[in-house]
Amino acid sequence: MHTPTNRNAHHCWVDAAGSSGRAAIIAGLPIPPPLLAVPSAHRRLRGPYTAAGTIIRAIAADALERFPALVAAHEIELLCVAPELRDLMPATHETLTSLAVPEERTRFYSRLRTLRIAHGLTEFLRDYVTAIGEPRSIVVDEVDRADQTDTELVSVLLRRLDPALLTLVLGTSDAAGQLGPAAERRADPLSVALARHARRYGAGAPVSPPAAIDPADDLRQLAAAYVGGDCVSDAPGLESAYLRLRPAERCALHDARAEQLAAAGEFSLRLGAIPYHREHGTDPSGAGAGSLREALIYCLDMGFYEAAVDFGRRGRAVLDRRDSTADPWWDFTMKMPTCLAALGRPAEAEEIYDYARAASTSAIVHAQAAYGTAMLYTRHHDEERRDHHRALGWINQAIAIAGLLPDVKDRSFQTVFNQNGLALILSHQGDPEEALRLVSAGLDRLDSELGPAEHRLHRSVLRYNRAQLYAGLGRLEEALADYTAVIEEDPHYAEYHFDRAAVLRRLGRDDEAMAEYETAMRLSPPFPELYYNRGDLRSAIGDVDGALADFGYVLEIDPGYVDAYINRAGLLLETGQRSSARRDVTAGLAVAPDDPYLLCLLARLELEEGHQDGARRAADAAVRAGDGVAEAWATRATVAFEAGDPALALGDLTRAIELAPDPALLFNRAIAHQALKNWAAAEADFTRVLAAEPAEAEAWLRRAACRQRLGDADGAGDDLRQAAVIMPDHHAPEVMVAGGVP
Repeated sequence: MHTPTNRNAHHCWVDAAGSSGRAAIIAGLPIPPPLLAVPSAHRRLRGPYTAAGTIIRAIAADALERFPALVAAHEIELLCVAPELRDLMPATHETLTSLAVPEERTRFYSRLRTLRIAHGLTEFLRDYVTAIGEPRSIVVDEVDRADQTDTELVSVLLRRLDPALLTLVLGTSDAAGQLGPAAERRADPLSVALARHARRYGAGAPVSPPAAIDPADDLRQLAAAYVGGDCVSDAPGLESAYLRLRPAERCALHDARAEQLAAAGEFSLRLGAIPYHREHGTDPSGAGAGSLREALIYCLDMGFYEAAVDFGRRGRAVLDRRDSTADPWWDFTMKMPTCLAALGRPAEAEEIYDYARAASTSAIVHAQAAYGTAMLYTRHHDEERRDHHRALGWINQAIAIAGLLPDVKDRSFQTVFNQNGLALILSHQGDPEEALRLVSAGLDRLDSELGPAEHRLHRSVLRYNRAQLYAGLGRLEEALADYTAVIEEDPHYAEYHFDRAAVLRRLGRDDEAMAEYETAMRLSPPFPELYYNRGDLRSAIGDVDGALADFGYVLEIDPGYVDAYINRAGLLLETGQRSSARRDVTAGLAVAPDDPYLLCLLARLELEEGHQDGARRAADAAVRAGDGVAEAWATRATVAFEAGDPALALGDLTRAIELAPDPALLFNRAIAHQALKNWAAAEADFTRVLAAEPAEAEAWLRRAACRQRLGDADGAGDDLRQAAVIMPDHHAPEVMVAGGVP
């Protein structure tokens, strides 16, 4: 593991107009030897992951030769950003989702997938440079013109990479003031990361006016140089020379450059420069539209949704609308809403569906728009706009259209597909049994009416959905059977193992659950929920160190993961590490200042450190923030009891029990009754505790004391004898149990 040796090391942000000016500043920076330099991260060059792909392609062969296990561990991330590497390292983790042909693709990745990829690449680069054994730097220019996938990656690299190991040098041209403090206030991830984790150089450097073209220069040669650089260069005179050419000459240059790039055979060029040149060449509505469509479909399937939306808009711009479902214009139009919904922009998606309905009489277009709109209203719109009843109307329209399709197999598949959407809406409306019936019937219909190799992906989706419904209904063995079956069909899909682990844990099969979590970790770039759940399981089985490590890793990849702060702080407090627990509580409250569980932990910390007033303030705040949270009331009860106010504790515990009739809360309320000499009420609560936990010796002892006070000597004797059987020589402490709900 790398140990930083240069505490003065820092990431560098070179913000100045002009690539030559930035290069001059970079040349003077005191940075480690460069691992490599990326002259431009401009998305026009290779689209998504232009910078990341350039980095990975440059070091892949060396990494594969020297550190093959490291490459194998990050196969998914490396092939995602540099698809050309498939010739070097064949994919071994393909899933039904990644293998599905476009016509059968019914599942799309979460928009968070690219964030997982970013974390995986960060760890690959960290471990690669660590294995090399010497600090390195990476220089990337024009980061502000990169695709969202690259800016997301850079943001993660800046936050997670130790600059003493791998120094980032990032060039931007902030002439429009898009970065820096103003952008940080807008919470743009790249701007926030640059402002927090990099030292800025060159800000405010004067902008030199573009040089005039020398009449002696060959105008066409300058323009050709501009196009040959894929129209991203800011070298003086190139763009102006290009603009002075006649349109036909410019188109010819774009055609020639597109052919040159296509001959290189590098797939990522088909996501950037090639479609750009095709759409600006002599055949924008033919070759241009075809190139843009290919890039759109690929980016949609890979989860590169910002790029896919861009390709969709550009594709529509080079075509005239025609009322034909075979026309590429409809591909561009109908795929964009899927991307917009995934990006959390459902209002824009709905506008496109409305436009499509108004522009077409095609049954297919109307069915797609109806299904998509239903999903917007049941899943994607904000809470105030969500409307499951309206969603029902749209999904029933889609089902009705599907039932009219002439082809038997198309009719079967489309009906089942849309009924799966109906099942989702019904589950949101609180009718999981009917949702389960629909999904099961859909599976049976596809099995009977389609061949075994047809629509394998959607069949697995249906079985997975049924497993989730079974789990929600508490039918755990049936859920487990479906998860097992879908894993047999699609063994490399990490989420299946993740969800199967949750069911195994509910069944008490902790060892198998742990194995499933670890399988999911091998099959996926890191995501916080996976490590959080394993940490929670480790905590439950007594592996405190393992749990602390997992919660710590969760917070490394997602510093805003509040539940990880809560659980880690709770473990630290239980193991006597109060100062560390307080740091976590403070950090968590900075993210979520009104979280009742964090406030409960703060109250416990204050109480343990003897700060009664601080404990009471924190407990009061927890109750205000979490009126429906039993632990908040229980914590305030503990604070009140320790302050000598059992009456207040009694009232708070009664409210806590109304919310969660847990034996621990009943036990504590019984103690409060004892303190107030309410012997009959205390006896009743201890009786309820013993009905739930008959092996609780202290409850037998305390009920014996209550019965003695009530004059029931025989009953008291019976309770004492029972306590002696469970735990000989046990002595009951006269204190209240702290901490609320276990």
